[in-house]
Amino acid sequence: MTNKTASGGHNLYRQFEAEFPADRQSVLLQTVDGRSFSYADAHRESARIANYLLSLGAVAGDRVTVQLEKSPQALWLYLACLRAGLVYHPLNPAYQASELAYFVADAEPRIVVCSGLAMPLFSSLAAGAGVARILSLEADGSGSLSAGAATFPDTFETVAREPGDLAALLYSSGTTGRPKGIMLSHANLESNGRTLVKLWGFNASDVLLHALPVFHVHGLFIASHCVLLSGASMRWLEKFDVDEVMSQLPHCTVMMGVPTYYTRLLANPGFDRSRCGAMRLFISGSAPLLAETFTEFEARTGHRILERYGMTETGMNTSNPLLGERRAGTVGLPLPDVEARVVGADGAELPAGETGGLQVRGPNVFPGYWRMPEKTREDFTEDGFFNTGDKATISADGYVSIVGRAKDMIICGGLNVYPRELEQILDGLAGVKESAVIGVPHADFGEAVVAVIVPTGESALSESEIIEFSRLNMANFKVPKRVFLVDQLPRNAMGKVQKNILRERYAQCCNA
Repeated sequence: MTNKTASGGHNLYRQFEAEFPADRQSVLLQTVDGRSFSYADAHRESARIANYLLSLGAVAGDRVTVQLEKSPQALWLYLACLRAGLVYHPLNPAYQASELAYFVADAEPRIVVCSGLAMPLFSSLAAGAGVARILSLEADGSGSLSAGAATFPDTFETVAREPGDLAALLYSSGTTGRPKGIMLSHANLESNGRTLVKLWGFNASDVLLHALPVFHVHGLFIASHCVLLSGASMRWLEKFDVDEVMSQLPHCTVMMGVPTYYTRLLANPGFDRSRCGAMRLFISGSAPLLAETFTEFEARTGHRILERYGMTETGMNTSNPLLGERRAGTVGLPLPDVEARVVGADGAELPAGETGGLQVRGPNVFPGYWRMPEKTREDFTEDGFFNTGDKATISADGYVSIVGRAKDMIICGGLNVYPRELEQILDGLAGVKESAVIGVPHADFGEAVVAVIVPTGESALSESEIIEFSRLNMANFKVPKRVFLVDQLPRNAMGKVQKNILRERYAQCCNA
């Protein structure tokens, strides 16, 4: 039984440990090259790393900034941070110098862990940010972190934490272009994980096909926590690869993915019912799942994809049921411990079926933004509901449908892209007078980033030049797929750029 009675006994790792299989030699994680790691391995290796991090002067509450490729050792590092009471701060490996500079300066980590190639860059960013040590960890598990940890004991007394103590800090850019640090507590992550384990029927016999990245809520928290809180195991893919997923499916019972994963599987003629014979559940999230994909998937496999809805600030908020109607085009019902409501411009709750702003409240909802109390107050109501920024409807029988998203946000392959952030970068390129970034339909990624640029009079900019500049200054998933040079941007009477017109004009540019 989980021990929650002792003061400070709410460390998320203690909750994981309480659910470990009685036989800790049971497999936790198996890689596609045949390497197998047990729960005992995870416990020992995370203990070594926790001991090492504390020996470097880190104390409970300090941030550990991590920019790594996916590996079992990266998961051990996350678990070690939890055990030591440190705040885990993951970053997309695709982030470039201009993006990383802000994150390091704002988070002020005590320790940074990155690839060996990135160490010089982080060294230059560390000055004045309070960084005491920069360690390396490679995709194959080697590096100064592993070498240092290997000299320490494989036992560690998990540091006591209170429910509201921070476990993780993740950044989500805002429409103003300034990234916001989202604080997630041990209680936020535990409550959401336990709810999902029960709701989705996870148990020790499950094998999760884990092809998601682990710098993101979906792969690091939702997927991994469902396994760790149920004693299940997972097949660990470094990244999504159709052929590898196809070969692993017969050995798995559950898969989590973004809609792009499922459209790519459907494009493979060999993906059929027999391939999915061992599977009990396919879950989709991080971006809207098209009804056509839902229907085609069921026709091909006999499985109805379970779509759910969440965000960095909250983890999961809603889910279609495991048992019951999985309704295409909806994200299901609010979780049992989550309240959801739709409100009008005046903040009053709207009747069923009407479109308005979606608000949620529950133990999964983050306490606020890192060092941004005014923004926190702005995004929460007086009665404790969080304004998600999404437009939605709730049917009479409780199913939630997301009909619009936070203003201008683009979701490309399950990752959030905020146009204002990119526009600020593009406007800094010599020869650019102004820019507008939009999302357009894309058969594979769901949405593609497109930049519409007004050059200065003397400029001789080309599409390829702008794309190359973007590659050097922003993460690859943010780089525009297409760039259009125009004489002027369409504006309304108030001078505001009419992005709806641009979206209509270039709607087919990436699906030709």
